[in-house]
Amino acid sequence: MRRVACLLLVLLAMFAGIASAQEEGLRLAPAPVNRLDDESLQRGARNFVNYCLTCHSAQYMRYNRLTDLGLTEAQITDNLMFATDKIGETMTVALTPANGKAWFGNPPPDLTVEARIRGRNWLYNYLLGFYRDEKSATGWNNLVFPNVGMPNVLWQLSGQKMLRVSPDVPGTMTRTEYETFVTDLVNYMDYMAEPIRNKRIHLGIVVLLFLGVLFTFAYALKREYWKDLH
Repeated sequence: MRRVACLLLVLLAMFAGIASAQEEGLRLAPAPVNRLDDESLQRGARNFVNYCLTCHSAQYMRYNRLTDLGLTEAQITDNLMFATDKIGETMTVALTPANGKAWFGNPPPDLTVEARIRGRNWLYNYLLGFYRDEKSATGWNNLVFPNVGMPNVLWQLSGQKMLRVSPDVPGTMTRTEYETFVTDLVNYMDYMAEPIRNKRIHLGIVVLLFLGVLFTFAYALKREYWKDLH
């Protein structure tokens, strides 16, 4: 009976491992983002409005919120606002859901909280995962999201990646430069999904420093109080 029970446990563990592997699917590389890096976030905001905001909206993110990243209102107005002249407006686009569905099969999703839905690792690997596929309606496919309706709008930067036989066609950026570009973009999308989180992180650091200083004084007081007994 013990041997049978052990065999059953081994089989259950094997099946659990297989199921887990199937659920995980493609292994995702970690996104090397740092949401406290304001320069990266500023570059990511630039990348977002130049390459994503044409089709995708960010209807819960206001332009003036970018001042939290160290940008002035003048910099935002002159360099990042193409769809409106009011800095208090949200990042919306002229593309309607009906036109989006007609052109791409489905309306392009709003990207305000996409990082919270998908995760920054998923976004990072998705943007790096495009490759040429002549059988696709757009001429592109994706390793992370097979048969995706979105074309690779960054192909001039990344170049054209091929599978198996055909050689890659280089873009205007090297592989390292393009990965940095995608890192900044994903970093900004992760920030945009929860901007207040940065303030919580900074506040947490201040609280920990305060507790560290308080502990030093408390320990010194404890030693002074008990010095006659030890």
